[in-house]
Amino acid sequence: MQPSRQRLPYIFTSMASTVRTKARPTIREFDLIRALHRRHGRRAPSVIQGIGDDAAVITSRAGQWTVLTTDLLTEGVHFDLRTATMSDIGFRAAAANLSDVAAMGGTPQYLLVALAIPRTGTRQHVLQLYRGMMAACRPHRVRLIGGDTSASGDGWFISVTLVGMVPHRKALFRSGARIGDLLYVTGTIGDALAGLRLLNEPPPRARRHPRTGALSARHRQFLIDRHLHPTARVAEGQWLSALHLATSAIDISDGLSGDLRHICEESHVGVDLDLGALPLSPACVAYATSRHLDPVDLALTGGEDYELLFTASARQRPRLERTALERGFSLTRIGKIHPFRFGIQAVSSHGRRHRLPNTSYEHFT
Repeated sequence: MQPSRQRLPYIFTSMASTVRTKARPTIREFDLIRALHRRHGRRAPSVIQGIGDDAAVITSRAGQWTVLTTDLLTEGVHFDLRTATMSDIGFRAAAANLSDVAAMGGTPQYLLVALAIPRTGTRQHVLQLYRGMMAACRPHRVRLIGGDTSASGDGWFISVTLVGMVPHRKALFRSGARIGDLLYVTGTIGDALAGLRLLNEPPPRARRHPRTGALSARHRQFLIDRHLHPTARVAEGQWLSALHLATSAIDISDGLSGDLRHICEESHVGVDLDLGALPLSPACVAYATSRHLDPVDLALTGGEDYELLFTASARQRPRLERTALERGFSLTRIGKIHPFRFGIQAVSSHGRRHRLPNTSYEHFT
């Protein structure tokens, strides 16, 4: 990322772009745009022009870097309408982008959304989708400023772009880890994968084999909510950046085993991961026990927890852990950075060491 040499304006595509297909009886494009404008197009001093023109125009303060991220969600790949509502899908779509900005230590500010809507889609579906997105964005005061709509011949396609800001030279990157740094993760991991598997399980009567051990309704709901409504760790990312506490960072979106590799590859370092230290929620452990699974495997494989994985200098450990406690942030130290030739190794709770395989999700494989 390079610092912007322009102070203003930044120009982005607006929601008033021309639709390239005929309107369907269930949705009238410009009526929909006006409805979204009324619901979510609130003005802010930094928004010169938002929804309703050919492009949106925003200003930014001097001394700030602009952070840009985008995600494309495809029905049947990223979400299933049989297990999630449109509001759930919208929330997760926004959370994924909020988490990307959080991993950079930035402040999310502006949202743009492009939709391809299938013939089965209705105006109410779209409004529910945006309701979910704005529910995720509202705590961070993110403004919806534009996007695009189109018809789809095969399922929903949702493209979300988020614009954020970070103070000059304070952005966190994957490439900053140094030998001797400590490895940390926020929150608990493995929950979202457990929640997804619960949603995809057949009803109890349809199961061929009974499960052992009861999973309480409270644990079940916790895991499903962690999948459908993940928390983007924006405040934690800003804290790590502002106080210069982290040397590198990434959000866990594809799974710990793969996302950790990204830090090691970009920083050209190795790592010793303590599997016995991985933060596992009681609900995740209960689910794994009831399904004869190892919860550590869920933590290594599961993506979309959107926790922050970061490194910090060992000298910063007292300050890091003390201020995290003061602010109510949940952190766990799970490893240490080594020279590149060390590779990516893991040590079990029984002291057995092995090379850590990559079990994370990857498209096209």
